[in-house]
Formats: sequence, structure tokens, C-alpha cells
Amino acid sequence: MLVALTKEGKRYLIKGKELHTQYGYVKNPKKGLNKTHLGKEIYVFKPGFVDLLWKIKRGPAIITPKDIGYIIAETGIGKNSVALDAGTGSAYLAAYLANICKKVYSYEIRKDHYKLAKENIKFLGLKNVVIKNRDLFKGIKEKNLDLIVFDLPEPWKGLEQACKALKVGGFLVCYLPNLNQVTKTISRLPKHLIHVKTTELIEREWIIDKQHLRPKAKSLMHTAFLVFFRKVY
Repeated sequence: MLVALTKEGKRYLIKGKELHTQYGYVKNPKKGLNKTHLGKEIYVFKPGFVDLLWKIKRGPAIITPKDIGYIIAETGIGKNSVALDAGTGSAYLAAYLANICKKVYSYEIRKDHYKLAKENIKFLGLKNVVIKNRDLFKGIKEKNLDLIVFDLPEPWKGLEQACKALKVGGFLVCYLPNLNQVTKTISRLPKHLIHVKTTELIEREWIIDKQHLRPKAKSLMHTAFLVFFRKVY
């Protein structure tokens, strides 16, 4: 499998012996510089993690890369960390966490989302992810976790379970679209958890070329509030 990239950033995953694009096709594409039959230059190379992740099957809405990056930066998880996310969806977050963590567990209550997530993890070739078709509110079997992420509509129902599963100093992060979810979650904290911060991120991409130097008309504005908690004892 290879990935093709144009100078404009258009990306194509190559699975067969031909590459078809809006710029023309390439027969038997090889690594390096290729040209379509219309003369368009396309660069071909071995796909990286983000190239494969871009091609996974989508189902429910994902936690966006801007939010995932902030979760990783604020919690400091790394190669020795063990994490869990609840509300697997299409396994987008689980995959990102698995790319840097020692082990990732993921709970998904819906059978269809569970099957989709399993397919995506297999496609990505990740061996350190365990996806469970399980209701988190009935308990978390894993213990001494460094990070738990809730992408759930009612996270306050799982606070006690998260508290028992986290190690002291570990983080719980809740991904919540609405402010009333935020306030309700914070108001029901167990005594072992403290509220560290609540934030939202705005992403604005710019157009930079010979004719333009301006932000894009559409920006990635509010996706959700990121609510950070920490187990203190």
C-alpha cells in the first residue's frame, strides 16, 4: 500500500496497480515523483500513521485532531502509559492513543460501533488496542490507568468507576459538547477527583499562495469542551 500526495495537499491511498485522481491517472505508480497522463506531478511514498487513519471507515462523529492533540499534551501520556477511552465510535481516538501509548482499552456499548472499531484497528495494524463491547457504567475492569477519556453524553454516571480505575495522579478527560453537561459533571465529582481545567479550542487554517494570504472562510470552531480532572488520592 502506498500514498500519493499532490503539491496542493490532495492525498490518495493506492491499493492497486493504478491511481485515479481528478488530475488524471498513473499506471503502476512507484515511490518518488510520478506524473499523471495529464502531466500532473504526484509524489508517492509509504503511508504513515496519519495517512492510514485518514482512510478508516467513519461512523459516529469523532473527537477531532485539535482536541486529541491537546488531551495528549495536557496529560503527558507516552510510551509507558496505559489509557482507556469510553465511547469508542469508529476508534479514532483509540488509534491516536495507541500510536503513542503502551496499551489502550476502549469500551463501546453499541454492537455496530464495536464492529466498526474492530475493523478499523485491524486495518491500522495496531496490536496494543483492546476494544470491548461493554457498558462502562457497569464497571471498569482495568486498574492503575494513566488516562481515561469519556466521550459519553452522561459522563457523571461513570465518575466513580473512573476514580477506582485511575492511578493516583492519573487524568480523566471528558469531551462534552454542551456547557450544561460540563457543570453537571463537575457538580458530581467524587472526593478523590479534582477539576483541573475546562477549555475549548478554535482552529483557523490559512490560505497561503501567490494570490492569497488570508484565513479560510470556514474555520473549525466549537467542537466540544475538554474538561480535565485528576485523581489526587
